[in-house]
Amino acid sequence: MNSQDSGAAGSSFYAGMRILPRDRRQAMYDVYAFCRAVDDIADGDAHVADPRAELNAWRADIDALYAGGPAGRAAFLKNAVARYGLKRADFQAVIDGMEMDLNGPIVAPDAATLDLYCDRVASAVGRLSVRIFGLGEEPGTALAHHLGRALQLTNILRDLDEDAANGRLYLPRESLVEACVEARAPRDALSHPALAAACRPTIEKARAHFAEADKIMRAAPRAAVRAPRLMAYAYRDVLERLDRRGFATPRARIGVNKPRLLFGVLKWGLW
Repeated sequence: MNSQDSGAAGSSFYAGMRILPRDRRQAMYDVYAFCRAVDDIADGDAHVADPRAELNAWRADIDALYAGGPAGRAAFLKNAVARYGLKRADFQAVIDGMEMDLNGPIVAPDAATLDLYCDRVASAVGRLSVRIFGLGEEPGTALAHHLGRALQLTNILRDLDEDAANGRLYLPRESLVEACVEARAPRDALSHPALAAACRPTIEKARAHFAEADKIMRAAPRAAVRAPRLMAYAYRDVLERLDRRGFATPRARIGVNKPRLLFGVLKWGLW
Protein backbone atom coordinates (compact mmCIF):
# COMPACT_ATOMS: atom_id res chain seq x y z
CA MET A 1 0.00 0.00 0.00
CA ASN A 2 1.26 3.46 -0.87
CA SER A 3 0.64 5.63 2.17
CA GLN A 4 0.71 8.76 0.03
CA ASP A 5 -2.56 7.50 -1.47
CA SER A 6 -4.16 7.11 1.95
CA GLY A 7 -6.27 10.26 1.79
CA ALA A 8 -4.13 12.14 4.26
CA ALA A 9 -3.49 15.02 1.87
CA GLY A 10 -5.76 17.97 2.52
CA SER A 11 -6.77 16.83 6.01
CA SER A 12 -5.96 18.42 9.35
CA PHE A 13 -3.96 15.27 10.08
CA TYR A 14 -1.79 15.93 7.03
CA ALA A 15 -1.17 19.52 8.12
CA GLY A 16 -0.24 18.37 11.60
CA MET A 17 2.22 15.78 10.40
CA ARG A 18 3.91 18.14 7.93
CA ILE A 19 5.77 19.78 10.79
CA LEU A 20 7.54 16.50 11.66
CA PRO A 21 11.01 15.52 10.38
CA ARG A 22 10.82 13.42 7.21
CA ASP A 23 11.35 9.95 8.75
CA ARG A 24 8.83 10.53 11.53
CA ARG A 25 6.39 12.09 9.07
CA GLN A 26 6.55 9.06 6.78
CA ALA A 27 6.03 6.72 9.71
CA MET A 28 2.93 8.68 10.69
CA TYR A 29 1.62 8.57 7.13
CA ASP A 30 2.07 4.79 7.20
CA VAL A 31 0.15 4.47 10.48
CA TYR A 32 -2.55 6.74 9.05
CA ALA A 33 -2.75 4.58 5.91
CA PHE A 34 -3.32 1.50 8.08
CA CYS A 35 -6.03 3.28 10.06
CA ARG A 36 -7.78 4.49 6.92
CA ALA A 37 -7.70 1.02 5.40
CA VAL A 38 -9.34 -0.74 8.34
CA ASP A 39 -11.75 2.16 8.94
CA ASP A 40 -12.92 2.01 5.32
CA ILE A 41 -13.60 -1.70 5.77
CA ALA A 42 -15.73 -1.09 8.88
CA ASP A 43 -17.60 1.84 7.32
CA GLY A 44 -18.29 0.03 4.06
CA ASP A 45 -16.22 2.43 1.98
CA ALA A 46 -13.85 -0.36 0.94
CA HIS A 47 -16.77 -2.17 -0.78
CA VAL A 48 -15.61 -5.65 0.15
CA ALA A 49 -17.89 -8.66 0.14
CA ASP A 50 -16.95 -9.84 3.64
CA PRO A 51 -15.72 -6.99 5.88
CA ARG A 52 -15.11 -9.28 8.86
CA ALA A 53 -12.90 -11.54 6.77
CA GLU A 54 -10.98 -8.49 5.57
CA LEU A 55 -10.37 -7.32 9.13
CA ASN A 56 -9.25 -10.82 10.07
CA ALA A 57 -6.85 -10.78 7.12
CA TRP A 58 -5.37 -7.56 8.49
CA ARG A 59 -5.03 -9.21 11.90
CA ALA A 60 -3.15 -12.09 10.33
CA ASP A 61 -0.87 -9.78 8.37
CA ILE A 62 -0.05 -7.74 11.48
CA ASP A 63 0.77 -10.95 13.35
CA ALA A 64 2.97 -12.09 10.47
CA LEU A 65 4.77 -8.74 10.44
CA TYR A 66 5.74 -9.14 14.09
CA ALA A 67 6.62 -12.81 13.60
CA GLY A 68 9.05 -11.90 10.82
CA GLY A 69 7.07 -13.67 8.08
CA PRO A 70 5.52 -12.41 4.84
CA ALA A 71 3.32 -9.54 6.04
CA GLY A 72 1.11 -9.14 2.98
CA ARG A 73 -0.79 -5.87 3.04
CA ALA A 74 0.92 -4.84 6.32
CA ALA A 75 4.42 -4.99 4.82
CA PHE A 76 4.54 -1.21 4.33
CA LEU A 77 4.53 -0.81 8.15
CA LYS A 78 7.79 -2.74 8.58
CA ASN A 79 10.13 0.27 8.68
CA ALA A 80 7.98 2.25 11.12
CA VAL A 81 7.58 -0.75 13.44
CA ALA A 82 11.31 -1.47 13.47
CA ARG A 83 12.47 2.14 13.76
CA TYR A 84 10.06 3.33 16.46
CA GLY A 85 9.21 0.16 18.38
CA LEU A 86 5.50 0.27 17.56
CA LYS A 87 3.53 -2.34 19.46
CA ARG A 88 1.54 -5.11 17.86
CA ALA A 89 -1.16 -4.78 20.54
CA ASP A 90 -1.93 -1.22 19.48
CA PHE A 91 -2.45 -2.16 15.83
CA GLN A 92 -4.68 -5.02 16.92
CA ALA A 93 -6.61 -2.70 19.24
CA VAL A 94 -7.42 -0.43 16.30
CA ILE A 95 -8.81 -3.45 14.42
CA ASP A 96 -10.81 -4.38 17.55
CA GLY A 97 -12.36 -0.91 17.46
CA MET A 98 -13.31 -1.31 13.82
CA GLU A 99 -14.90 -4.65 14.67
CA MET A 100 -17.04 -2.93 17.31
CA ASP A 101 -18.56 -0.86 14.52
CA LEU A 102 -19.03 -3.97 12.39
CA ASN A 103 -20.90 -5.61 15.28
CA GLY A 104 -23.13 -2.56 15.54
CA PRO A 105 -24.33 -0.17 14.58
CA ILE A 106 -23.38 1.30 17.94
CA VAL A 107 -26.38 3.08 19.43
CA ALA A 108 -26.25 4.81 22.84
CA PRO A 109 -23.52 2.64 24.35
CA ASP A 110 -23.02 2.62 28.11
CA ALA A 111 -20.16 4.81 29.31
CA ALA A 112 -17.75 1.90 29.80
CA THR A 113 -18.33 0.61 26.26
CA LEU A 114 -17.89 4.08 24.81
CA ASP A 115 -14.62 4.52 26.70
CA LEU A 116 -13.38 1.17 25.39
CA TYR A 117 -14.32 2.22 21.88
CA CYS A 118 -12.47 5.53 22.27
CA ASP A 119 -9.42 3.69 23.56
CA ARG A 120 -9.36 1.36 20.59
CA VAL A 121 -10.10 3.75 17.74
CA ALA A 122 -8.29 6.83 19.09
CA SER A 123 -5.99 6.28 22.05
CA ALA A 124 -4.45 3.16 20.49
CA VAL A 125 -3.58 5.30 17.46
CA GLY A 126 -2.15 7.80 19.93
CA ARG A 127 0.02 5.13 21.52
CA LEU A 128 1.47 4.33 18.10
CA SER A 129 1.92 8.02 17.36
CA VAL A 130 3.68 9.10 20.56
CA ARG A 131 6.42 6.56 19.93
CA ILE A 132 7.00 8.11 16.53
CA PHE A 133 6.95 11.60 18.05
CA GLY A 134 9.68 10.53 20.50
CA LEU A 135 7.86 10.77 23.83
CA GLY A 136 8.87 8.53 26.72
CA GLU A 137 6.72 5.54 27.68
CA GLU A 138 4.93 7.02 30.71
CA PRO A 139 4.12 10.52 29.43
CA GLY A 140 3.46 9.13 25.95
CA THR A 141 0.91 6.59 27.19
CA ALA A 142 -0.79 9.25 29.32
CA LEU A 143 -0.92 11.72 26.43
CA ALA A 144 -2.36 9.08 24.11
CA HIS A 145 -5.02 8.29 26.72
CA HIS A 146 -6.17 11.86 27.22
CA LEU A 147 -5.66 13.43 23.81
CA GLY A 148 -7.04 10.40 21.99
CA ARG A 149 -10.23 10.53 24.02
CA ALA A 150 -10.50 14.32 23.70
CA LEU A 151 -10.25 14.13 19.92
CA GLN A 152 -12.66 11.20 19.62
CA LEU A 153 -15.30 12.75 21.86
CA THR A 154 -15.05 15.96 19.84
CA ASN A 155 -15.53 13.95 16.65
CA ILE A 156 -18.58 12.26 18.15
CA LEU A 157 -20.19 15.62 18.90
CA ARG A 158 -19.22 17.02 15.50
CA ASP A 159 -20.51 14.00 13.55
CA LEU A 160 -23.85 13.42 15.27
CA ASP A 161 -25.91 13.88 12.12
CA GLU A 162 -23.54 11.98 9.84
CA ASP A 163 -23.45 9.06 12.26
CA ALA A 164 -27.24 9.08 12.65
CA ALA A 165 -27.59 8.77 8.88
CA ASN A 166 -25.66 5.50 9.25
CA GLY A 167 -27.83 4.34 12.15
CA ARG A 168 -25.23 5.20 14.80
CA LEU A 169 -25.37 7.24 18.00
CA TYR A 170 -22.25 7.37 20.14
CA LEU A 171 -23.61 9.58 22.95
CA PRO A 172 -23.49 7.52 26.16
CA ARG A 173 -26.71 5.98 27.39
CA GLU A 174 -26.27 7.49 30.86
CA SER A 175 -26.22 11.03 29.46
CA LEU A 176 -29.35 10.42 27.41
CA VAL A 177 -31.19 8.98 30.42
CA GLU A 178 -30.10 11.85 32.67
CA ALA A 179 -31.38 14.37 30.11
CA CYS A 180 -34.66 12.44 29.77
CA VAL A 181 -34.05 11.70 26.10
CA GLU A 182 -36.12 8.54 25.87
CA ALA A 183 -35.71 8.04 22.12
CA ARG A 184 -33.10 5.47 21.17
CA ALA A 185 -33.40 5.68 17.38
CA PRO A 186 -30.52 8.00 16.43
CA ARG A 187 -32.57 10.43 14.32
CA ASP A 188 -35.28 10.64 17.00
CA ALA A 189 -32.73 11.31 19.72
CA LEU A 190 -31.12 14.08 17.67
CA SER A 191 -34.45 15.84 17.22
CA HIS A 192 -35.23 15.75 20.96
CA PRO A 193 -35.40 19.19 22.62
CA ALA A 194 -33.13 18.00 25.43
CA LEU A 195 -30.32 16.92 23.10
CA ALA A 196 -28.07 19.78 24.25
CA ALA A 197 -28.35 18.59 27.84
CA ALA A 198 -27.49 15.06 26.73
CA CYS A 199 -24.38 16.38 24.96
CA ARG A 200 -23.18 18.46 27.93
CA PRO A 201 -21.38 15.63 29.81
CA THR A 202 -19.49 14.66 26.66
CA ILE A 203 -18.43 18.28 26.10
CA GLU A 204 -17.16 18.56 29.66
CA LYS A 205 -15.39 15.20 29.50
CA ALA A 206 -13.63 16.23 26.27
CA ARG A 207 -12.58 19.52 27.90
CA ALA A 208 -11.17 17.65 30.89
CA HIS A 209 -9.16 15.34 28.63
CA PHE A 210 -7.82 18.32 26.65
CA ALA A 211 -6.77 19.94 29.94
CA GLU A 212 -4.92 16.81 31.09
CA ALA A 213 -3.25 16.50 27.69
CA ASP A 214 -2.11 20.13 27.96
CA LYS A 215 -0.47 19.44 31.32
CA ILE A 216 1.46 16.51 29.88
CA MET A 217 2.57 18.46 26.82
CA ARG A 218 3.74 21.44 28.86
CA ALA A 219 6.09 19.13 30.77
CA ALA A 220 7.33 17.26 27.69
CA PRO A 221 10.27 18.06 25.38
CA ARG A 222 9.07 20.64 22.90
CA ALA A 223 10.10 18.79 19.76
CA ALA A 224 8.20 15.67 20.82
CA VAL A 225 4.84 17.41 21.20
CA ARG A 226 4.72 19.80 18.25
CA ALA A 227 2.32 17.63 16.24
CA PRO A 228 -0.01 16.69 19.13
CA ARG A 229 -0.07 20.34 20.25
CA LEU A 230 -1.27 21.32 16.80
CA MET A 231 -3.99 18.65 16.80
CA ALA A 232 -5.15 19.70 20.26
CA TYR A 233 -5.10 23.36 19.22
CA ALA A 234 -7.27 22.71 16.16
CA TYR A 235 -9.76 20.32 17.75
CA ARG A 236 -10.21 22.16 21.01
CA ASP A 237 -11.39 25.06 18.86
CA VAL A 238 -13.86 22.72 17.13
CA LEU A 239 -15.20 21.65 20.53
CA GLU A 240 -15.71 25.23 21.70
CA ARG A 241 -17.41 26.22 18.45
CA LEU A 242 -19.74 23.22 18.73
CA ASP A 243 -20.65 24.33 22.24
CA ARG A 244 -21.33 27.90 21.09
CA ARG A 245 -23.37 26.71 18.12
CA GLY A 246 -25.53 24.47 20.26
CA PHE A 247 -27.36 21.32 19.18
CA ALA A 248 -30.76 22.58 18.10
CA THR A 249 -31.78 21.82 14.52
CA PRO A 250 -30.73 22.75 11.94
CA ARG A 251 -27.10 22.16 12.98
CA ALA A 252 -24.50 23.87 10.82
CA ARG A 253 -21.50 21.67 10.13
CA ILE A 254 -18.46 22.59 12.24
CA GLY A 255 -15.03 21.70 10.92
CA VAL A 256 -11.43 22.60 11.58
CA ASN A 257 -10.84 26.31 11.04
CA LYS A 258 -8.25 26.33 8.25
CA PRO A 259 -6.80 29.81 8.95
CA ARG A 260 -6.45 28.84 12.61
CA LEU A 261 -4.84 25.56 11.58
CA LEU A 262 -2.36 27.42 9.37
CA PHE A 263 -1.53 29.74 12.26
CA GLY A 264 -0.96 26.68 14.42
CA VAL A 265 1.33 25.12 11.81
CA LEU A 266 3.41 28.30 11.82
CA LYS A 267 3.37 28.56 15.60
CA TRP A 268 4.09 24.98 16.56
CA GLY A 269 6.18 24.21 13.50
CA LEU A 270 8.64 26.98 14.34
CA TRP A 271 8.38 26.79 18.16
